[in-house]
Amino acid sequence: MAAIKRKDTKPEVRLRSALHRAGLRFRKDYPIRIQGRIVRPDVVFTRRRLAVFIDGCFWHCCPLHGRTPTANTLYWSPKLRSNVERDLRQTRDLEDAGWRVVRFWEHEQTVNCVAKVLGIVRTES
Repeated sequence: MAAIKRKDTKPEVRLRSALHRAGLRFRKDYPIRIQGRIVRPDVVFTRRRLAVFIDGCFWHCCPLHGRTPTANTLYWSPKLRSNVERDLRQTRDLEDAGWRVVRFWEHEQTVNCVAKVLGIVRTES
């Protein structure tokens, strides 16, 4: 587990690079304090109050690519379930605090993710 990266994963770096090339400036892994907890979206547009998450298919139970591990299910099933519950709680808490939350799966095309973020950022200007 020590080798698992919490930030700067390949999908995150691809998205951030594409957003930067599109002329957008943002914070990465920026801590947002919500109800006494810290939420760290992968990309944050502070002025627009937009939080972007890039969720890994395995770790966040993607409906297309997520799978239930066959080994050590007593450990992995609750772990993955708690990840999904945390994602839902963080999204709800951020939205309740006035943030817009966008979540992408790691398998989504970067160009589509960039287009969606650009659409949100430019319409809220």
